[in-house]
Amino acid sequence: MAILFRPGMRVLVHGATGAYGRAQVRAMREAGTPLVAMVSAGRGGTVLEGLPVYDVAAEAVAATGAQAAIVYVPAPGVRDALTELADAGLKLTVVAAEFVPVHDAMTGLAHARSRGMWVVGPNTLGMAVPGQALLGAIGTGYLRPGRLGVIGRSGTLTLTCTRLLSRAGCGQSTVCHVGGDLLAGRNPHEYLDLFLDDPETDAVAYLGEIGGSKEYEMLGRVAATRKKVLALIVGRHAPPGKQMGHAGALVGQARETAEAKRAALAQAGAILADNPEHLAHLAAGLGLRG
Repeated sequence: MAILFRPGMRVLVHGATGAYGRAQVRAMREAGTPLVAMVSAGRGGTVLEGLPVYDVAAEAVAATGAQAAIVYVPAPGVRDALTELADAGLKLTVVAAEFVPVHDAMTGLAHARSRGMWVVGPNTLGMAVPGQALLGAIGTGYLRPGRLGVIGRSGTLTLTCTRLLSRAGCGQSTVCHVGGDLLAGRNPHEYLDLFLDDPETDAVAYLGEIGGSKEYEMLGRVAATRKKVLALIVGRHAPPGKQMGHAGALVGQARETAEAKRAALAQAGAILADNPEHLAHLAAGLGLRG
């Protein structure tokens, strides 16, 4: 296993009682994810998709020894879910819901961090360790086991690039979609730190976009590492002042443009890709096929 998800890490599913959530449960199980229980208030004592259901996370953790969770509650319930899961002692949680109220996200994510729980999302496709486990909705057919770490800010871009990388023979150690809401549980440089320290990752591909300044926190790490860092920043032709896609993709000042970020990353030593196809070509040229 590569970053975050480790062998033997058991997983709870929080709130996935609807048609979509149950379909995701089946997909994650098919990918090899060790799902052990569901959490849904008022349904404790029942069984859904072959999993025992508990009313609260603490009960589920005590009964199963779970260490991670995937959350499918609606956006207004995310703050309480994060608080409950962090207090139950989980170390990793993926939150699918988008448009979580900003104040709720601030409170829930801060509490999670204070308890040592890493949150992927909100508004994320999740994370995957190809051939071993899936937490979220990344198509397993797009994945290939390998030694390239992938960090994406955009869900669509993450899927597109991962599929092209796999088609080029460049497998992935772990694929992580940071999340598309205004606030994310962790920022790109924190994922980069994990990949740079991971002995099963030889190089990292960062998939960024216009808006915000998160990429600037990565520069010192990129400059200091011996691992190759590939960077694709999309939005070079986006009109200034127009929101593109979600809350983060909006240029507010010059340093938030694609060109400014590309220039900064290049100066730090990153290898720049112009588009997803170019990224796959560059990765293959680094000898990452396997």
